[in-house]
Amino acid sequence: MGLLTFSINVTLDGCVAHQEGIADDETHAFFTRLMDEVGAMLWGRVTYEMMESYWPAVARGDAEAPRAIREWAVKLEAKPKYVVSSTRLAFPWTNSHHIGGELLTGVQRLKDATQDGVLLGSGKLATELDRLDLIDEYKFLVHPRIAGHGPTLYQSGLPSTRRLELISAKPLRNGAVAVHYRRAR
Repeated sequence: MGLLTFSINVTLDGCVAHQEGIADDETHAFFTRLMDEVGAMLWGRVTYEMMESYWPAVARGDAEAPRAIREWAVKLEAKPKYVVSSTRLAFPWTNSHHIGGELLTGVQRLKDATQDGVLLGSGKLATELDRLDLIDEYKFLVHPRIAGHGPTLYQSGLPSTRRLELISAKPLRNGAVAVHYRRAR
């Protein structure tokens, strides 16, 4: 069974709006390494649709992008992508697959089938999966910014506090800090 790792950009005040993070080569290299380490990506429908609206065009060369961004897009194109949705059934982007039905069963099945692990990149879905005790690790890129608005990490709450063990913390040149925590069991 592979691990389910939740990874997202987050500001110091917990904002996870994608436009609030630092988008540079170093940040993209961080997320490229994370993607390279796992066997599949997992998103909710809203995140999938945001990603689908841009990255396939970059991978095809239809959108102008720096080399690091294009490399990310090409790797993302090839990576299996799983989408949790109760409202959309068709996911035409290359290597995209639907997870429908009961959330616990569907995501546990994905974890069991993906020995190299699964990278989760959707905030709202993470809350639901954490409520089901399915998340094993957290790899956040904490940006040196205070957004002063939402959406925020775990905005709708959890039933109890999650105790985590620090595995590593690494500052980046751009001022962000890459933190890796494992769930304390």
